[in-house]
Amino acid sequence: MNIHEYQAKELLAKFGVPVPAGFAAMSVEEAVAAAGKLPGPLWVVKSQIHAGGRGKGKFTELGPDAKGGVRLAHSIDEVRDHSAEMLGKTLVTVQTGPAGKQVQRLYITDGVDIAKEFYLALLVDRESGRIAIVASTEGGMNIEEVAHATPDKITTITVDPATGLMPHHGRSVAAALGLSGDLAKQCASVLAKLYDAFLGTDASQIEINPLAITEGGQLMVLDAKVGFDSNAMFRHKDLAELRDLSEEDAHEIEASKYDLAYIKLDGDIGCMVNGAGLAMATMDIIKLSGGEPANFLDVGGGASKEKVTAAFKIILSDPAVKGILVNIFGGIMRCDTIAEGIVAAAREVKLEDPLVVRLEGTNVDLGKKILSESGLPIVAADDLGDAANKIVAAVKQRVAA
Repeated sequence: MNIHEYQAKELLAKFGVPVPAGFAAMSVEEAVAAAGKLPGPLWVVKSQIHAGGRGKGKFTELGPDAKGGVRLAHSIDEVRDHSAEMLGKTLVTVQTGPAGKQVQRLYITDGVDIAKEFYLALLVDRESGRIAIVASTEGGMNIEEVAHATPDKITTITVDPATGLMPHHGRSVAAALGLSGDLAKQCASVLAKLYDAFLGTDASQIEINPLAITEGGQLMVLDAKVGFDSNAMFRHKDLAELRDLSEEDAHEIEASKYDLAYIKLDGDIGCMVNGAGLAMATMDIIKLSGGEPANFLDVGGGASKEKVTAAFKIILSDPAVKGILVNIFGGIMRCDTIAEGIVAAAREVKLEDPLVVRLEGTNVDLGKKILSESGLPIVAADDLGDAANKIVAAVKQRVAA
C-alpha cells in the first residue's frame, strides 16, 4: 500500500524526521489558506499523485511549454494560479504511463534554500532477507538513471536483523554522502529515525529524494515516498485509513475485497492461477508462446467457489482481455472447486472469450467432468505448454477475425 507525499511526511515527522512545514489542499481556496499559514516568501506547490517524476511531468490539458507538477511560488497569487492550473488536470510522468493520473490534491510547503541534494532509501532486500540502506550523492535525480549511468555513485548497506541499526551504519552512510562533522551526526540521527519508522510501520519502502542540506546547514527531507507491507495492515488500522482508492486500479481494488493477489498488465490473455510461483511461470510461458498476459492473478491455496467466481469476473471486466487461461494445481485448492467457480462465473457473465483450462492435482477428474458437462465452450489442456499454445492461438484467431 502506498500513500501520498504529504501523508508520508506527516508520518515521518511523528518519528522525529526533519521535514519542511506544509499542508495538504483539496481546492484552490485550501491551497491559498495553506500558504497563508506558512511564513514565505517562497512556497512550493506540489501535485499529489502516486508516481515519481512529477516535477518533469506534463499536464495533458495544458500546452507543451507548461510547467510540471511541482512549482515554486513567490507570492500568494502565484500559489493560487499554480493551484488552479494543476487541480483536476491529468499529469503524465515517466511512472504513470501515457494515461497519466488526475491531480485531486496538492501539498503546499515552505520553500527551502538548498545547498546540496542526496538520495537515501530503506528497502527490503529480498535476496538477503534484510533491510537495505541505499545512499547516493546524486539526489534529486531518477535513481534508476543513476544506477545505469554511474553505478559507482550508489552505496548499499544491509542491516543484520539480529543487531538492528548500529552506529557504524550511520557513519558509513555519512561517508558515502561525503558528510563530516555536524552533518555526519545529523545524517546518523536522520537514518536512525527513518529506521525506527520503517520497523514501526511495517514499511516495505521509505525513499527520500532529495535529502537536502539547507543553506543553514540542516539536513532535511524534502520529498518522501513510503509504501507498506499490505499483509501487515491488520496491525496498523490508522495507516490503512490513509489509502487513496482513486490512485489505484479499479480491478485491483475489487480484487482486494476478496483477498486476491491481482496486478493489471498490458496484454490480452487473462490469467487465473493458484500460487505466485505458478502464476509467474504461466505468464512466462504465455510470452514464450507468442502471447501477452493481461494480468497476474493468484487466487491462493484455499480459495472458495465464491472467491474463484469473483476472480473470474474481475478478469472478464478488463476490456483488453481477449482470452483466458486458467492454470490450477490442486493441492490445498481442489480442482472441483475451481471448476464450479469457473462454470458459475462463465454463466453469469455470458462468456464469449476463448477459455483454456489446465487442471492437475486433487479431484482433477471430478473437476474435468464438471467442465465437460457444463455445456460451455471450454478447451481442456493436458499440460502448461499445451494450455499456453492453445490460448495464444485462440486469441490470435479471434483478433484476426
